[in-house]
Amino acid sequence: MRIAILGSGGVGGYFGARLAAAGEDVVFLARGAHLAALRSRGLTIESPLGNLHLTNVKASDSPDGLGPADLVFFAVKLYDTESALAMLPPLIGPDSLVIPFQNGVESVDVLTRAVGRAHVAGGTAYVAAVIKEPGLIHHTAMNRIIFGALDGSRPRLLEQLLAAATRAGIEATLSDKISVDIWAKFVRLTVMSGLTAITRCSIGPVMADPDLLALYETALHESIAVARAKQIPLPATIFDDILAAQRAAPPESRSSMLEDLERGRRLELPWLSAAIVRIGEEVGVETPTHRLIVALLRPHVHGRAQEKPV
Repeated sequence: MRIAILGSGGVGGYFGARLAAAGEDVVFLARGAHLAALRSRGLTIESPLGNLHLTNVKASDSPDGLGPADLVFFAVKLYDTESALAMLPPLIGPDSLVIPFQNGVESVDVLTRAVGRAHVAGGTAYVAAVIKEPGLIHHTAMNRIIFGALDGSRPRLLEQLLAAATRAGIEATLSDKISVDIWAKFVRLTVMSGLTAITRCSIGPVMADPDLLALYETALHESIAVARAKQIPLPATIFDDILAAQRAAPPESRSSMLEDLERGRRLELPWLSAAIVRIGEEVGVETPTHRLIVALLRPHVHGRAQEKPV
């Protein structure tokens, strides 16, 4: 199976490396110093699940000449989505599927408009991994992808991906309700990202402090209320499930938004807490805690080159 990784950072680079190490034909689309390192030194993963080093990495900054892929992992940062869409056409063959492994809840709609519904599946990832330096991805927690056809069917390509991911040691689920899974991740991530970013803390101190935990719970109630107002059939136990999962997570777990904040990079805030506020306004749900998160992070949303508000 030929897999193109469009966006070879923490998420795409990590899962792409695991799949390549398990024998899949993987090509990484990257840029800058990271691309140069992939070409010259290969790709290294530091992980509590076992380190790996790929010496012969297929990597490019352009899809031209690569030919169609069976699967495209669309894993760019949300603020790079529009520019990355232009790279998709050369990668799409008659039966190709593009799977977004991004934060947020709007990627499926964006990709459907770009390449057509027949070429899009849904996906979401649970992983804590960042580019530590060019060519080196540091993985600290979680190792899970969920994907599925938009109509709930089980197409051959996704069955093959399930088998390949399992061989690669990835916790993989082929879902028949992928939209619900995407929203369940979104509900959890908006709170995790927002609270760790505004406190500049990993999740452990947030969960251990009674006042911060109360703020976390209030924000979580808001996110869930927005999802329910959008008629997303989240499980009745979603609040307790997320709290239990968060308490079980390594206390040093950090959101990618906190990592980006500390490195002076752009933030995905407009697609996370700011999206909760925006969607909440559309469906008539008040979201004061997420509005506070947006206000506190707005000065940093464009990184050290800040010029515009959210």
